[in-house]
Amino acid sequence: MSGSSLSSTGLLCLVVFSSTVCVGAFGPLLPEIARAQGLPDWQLGLLAGSFGFARMAADLPAGALATRRLGTSLTLAPITLLAGMLLLSTAGPFPVLVLGRLLTGLAHTLVMVGSLTAVLQDQPGPGASVRLNTLEFAGMLGVLGGLAAVGFLPERWPWNLTLLAAATPVGVALPAVLVLARTLPGRLGAAPPAGGPAIAAGAARARPAALPPVVRLMFALGVVMALAWSAVSQFVIPLRGTREFGLDRAGISGLLSLAQLVDLIVLLPVGWLADRIGRPPVLMAVAVTLGLGLFAVGLGSLPLLVVGCALFGLGMAGWMLPLGVIREHTDVARLGWRTGAYRVGVDGAIFLGPLICGLLGETHTPVFIALVGVAAFAIAVRLGRG
Repeated sequence: MSGSSLSSTGLLCLVVFSSTVCVGAFGPLLPEIARAQGLPDWQLGLLAGSFGFARMAADLPAGALATRRLGTSLTLAPITLLAGMLLLSTAGPFPVLVLGRLLTGLAHTLVMVGSLTAVLQDQPGPGASVRLNTLEFAGMLGVLGGLAAVGFLPERWPWNLTLLAAATPVGVALPAVLVLARTLPGRLGAAPPAGGPAIAAGAARARPAALPPVVRLMFALGVVMALAWSAVSQFVIPLRGTREFGLDRAGISGLLSLAQLVDLIVLLPVGWLADRIGRPPVLMAVAVTLGLGLFAVGLGSLPLLVVGCALFGLGMAGWMLPLGVIREHTDVARLGWRTGAYRVGVDGAIFLGPLICGLLGETHTPVFIALVGVAAFAIAVRLGRG
């Protein structure tokens, strides 16, 4: 990559990091939100899942915006995120909290689809998986930072003040995107880049093309991984740890931090390995590990829950690899749209994961988690057959 590309990648990582701290801070506070606001499980699941619903609804528009005006997409993200966090910090009635959560999901979509599009444009060639996983590394580091902030901030603080304090890094994102947008096509107030309409027209013509079987399998794996992440981190670990094992805010943060820490440790090595031996065998191992982690987290005792968190983090280290496979089978004209379509499936699963858990309740949630684990094993078998 050129020096300019490296600089842009570094700024993208900074934006992703500072935008995901508040994502990590939300999970450990979920039991306190339930108690303070008097929310039943179904409302709690809806509140947690509305983040994914906003992402799902915004993915295709965000993909189209990133294709035509990448700088605008990234510039709007921190502004929207700040608005959502301010609404959540009011600890207002349930509809206000849902609206705040929806805005944070919209902001996350803008930053992730925009960042992925920017990286994927330069994705083919040596080190492709490492570049994708570097972006994911920045996001996971942000999530870990949010978890750590919740664990270290005074427990006497109410949940909304803690969440707002953990969201302060978003102040770094806005100046970073303003600098970054100058080097990207379609910055705020700028004319569309030369050839923009022709590229957009080519993308529109390319959309109806059938997805190759391997791309469909990657879509399925992305959905399974998203269901696992949202259900486990946004519902199962916080509520199971609190209600079954009596863990406090710091204990829940510790469990979630363990998964994120393992993810961070293995993320770049997994990307390096995928570039050396190919993505399919690495993804097969990732799917098996994820399935084992889900069984331990959903059904195990406290020691098995801890082991499951570590396995879950190891499995989630392959989160970006399906996009690398999709990129191998996608031309540039279709890239923004197909990235957005992939994110629709992923973010729809992020919405459904906690919502399904909330509707099922504590008694039946383990069955759902086990079924997601079985789906991960089934995908691993399919990948093994080539």
